[in-house]
Amino acid sequence: MRKIRWGMIGTAKIGLDTVLPAMQKGQYSQVIGIASRSPEKAQAAAARLGIPKAYNSYEELLADPDIEAVYNPLPNHLHVPWSIKALEAGKHVLCEKPIGMNAADAHRLLEAARQYPNLKVMEAFMYHHHPQWHLVQQLLKNGEIGEIRSIHTFFNYYLVDPNAIYNSLEMGGGALMDIGCYAISLSRLIFGSKPQRVFTAMDIDPQFKTDRLIAGILDFGRGISTFTCSTQLFDLQRVDIMGTHGQIEFELPFNPPIDRPARISLQNTKGTHEIELDLCDQYTLQGDHFSKAILDDIPVSTPLEDSVANMAVIDALFESAQKSTWVKII
Repeated sequence: MRKIRWGMIGTAKIGLDTVLPAMQKGQYSQVIGIASRSPEKAQAAAARLGIPKAYNSYEELLADPDIEAVYNPLPNHLHVPWSIKALEAGKHVLCEKPIGMNAADAHRLLEAARQYPNLKVMEAFMYHHHPQWHLVQQLLKNGEIGEIRSIHTFFNYYLVDPNAIYNSLEMGGGALMDIGCYAISLSRLIFGSKPQRVFTAMDIDPQFKTDRLIAGILDFGRGISTFTCSTQLFDLQRVDIMGTHGQIEFELPFNPPIDRPARISLQNTKGTHEIELDLCDQYTLQGDHFSKAILDDIPVSTPLEDSVANMAVIDALFESAQKSTWVKII
């Protein structure tokens, strides 16, 4: 069975610790190269993960005809430029979230991708590929909690390292960009539409100038999604979906474990049901989904148009924080 040959540009922690090891277990994915601006870092990462090729620059990896697809986990401000360079080099691109610095930046990538219709490009919202989200979508479709009226999301971690890219304004750091994007994405997924208007309040770190705490409201007309995200609060992630006749709660909505079953709780007029899902790694599933789309030449599950739409909501939330008012989504 043929596998797609992957390379990663950069030595980001998420890539080395989580994504590449998972993709190495894939049915359709094979990681054969890693590039860094530091040859020592590239060689150390390749040796650590058993990757056969280490490149001394991103350009060197992109020039290698053996590399078919590129995983881009670079800092946010480099997502679009290097994804475009990868496309120009004839590579398929899986790019980390958020796809860009704003909707205009994301649209640049969309326009570039349209010039290469034979190449696949997708934003790496890994949670989309976990079976717990597929199951919940089916439960909602079956009317298990009635009509959806409210979604609430918590997603926090504590990181005050001044050298961390998540605390760099120039690199696109901050709570909204790094983790608030999940709350927006899942709300749009569950409601099946874009919000009509948004409102937010932000607490800005006096040193980093990034948003360290954000509370947002997304008004979908037929329901409301609220979320709280922070880069300086105790680690927590939770999603509650409320309907007219029940609710669904995720134990770990975005980073479910790979060594024990993911769990969701369904409460409705029939009672409370605790549901366990089979063991899986959503990063393996994500890599295989993208690789299979290449092999079969079929569309990826999340097109770039969706990524641009997600960035448009992020833009509106930043505008709302600046103006202290509701902002309509155009």
